[in-house]
Amino acid sequence: MIAAQAERGEITFPTSVNAVLRLQRALDDPDCHLEEAIKLVLGEPQLAARTVALANSVAYSARGGGAITNVRAALGRIGMRNLQLLVSSLVVRQFGSRIVNRELRAKAEQMWQHTAHVAALARVLALRVTGVDPDTAVFAAIVHEVGGFYLLSRADEFPGLLDADPENWIALCEEVVSAEVLKKLAVPPLVAEAIGAMRHGLMGMPPASLLDTLLLANRLAPVASPLDAPAPAEAMVAHENSALDLVFDRAGLERILAEAAEQHRLMSAALLV
Repeated sequence: MIAAQAERGEITFPTSVNAVLRLQRALDDPDCHLEEAIKLVLGEPQLAARTVALANSVAYSARGGGAITNVRAALGRIGMRNLQLLVSSLVVRQFGSRIVNRELRAKAEQMWQHTAHVAALARVLALRVTGVDPDTAVFAAIVHEVGGFYLLSRADEFPGLLDADPENWIALCEEVVSAEVLKKLAVPPLVAEAIGAMRHGLMGMPPASLLDTLLLANRLAPVASPLDAPAPAEAMVAHENSALDLVFDRAGLERILAEAAEQHRLMSAALLV
């Protein structure tokens, strides 16, 4: 059983994930300087193309300076923090690279769309509501479904894995596999703990933590994760809506959603798609 493998630390990543993961660890090294970062990015053609595309996206090209045509100039424009976010998104995206089954690929694509919306919402909510570091919020959002991506990437090897009760599915994903995948990816404890608490966590009032940011972003995302449990009972929906009413008035919520939609458009130009 895949959960038992995870508990033993037997997490198997696709070759493509391992390659990008090695790159991520090298870039995370505080002794990694610009010249070394340029060499590392150029060694991964997909990342090199994404880096230049991000630098030329509306979010960055609006700052002026003309079109970017090389990795050196691109890194100068977007900075190392955004390069690290780009690499993190590529790591997560690569989990779907070996999925052959059409239905599973569709689920992986829906999960990625969900991830992209949660990331955009997390940035806006961090800036406007919770006050947490927006880059940390985006990173946490990008990796918050990595356990689900891992399970989808292994589902062909375990017939019936997706046929289980959705509640068991989520417990398997978040409580066993996700924790081990996050550990192997060396996700910082602050982020891993917030992700691990999402299933059972309650939003604080007023929302002020990374967990609160993720819970709000997940609740407001227009695309649901394909691995989510069935919609809660009407009483639970009413409770969640009441909690949201304590955070936003209608006009405030509309502003948050509009800003997040624009953030999603900007981020999707290169970082998330």
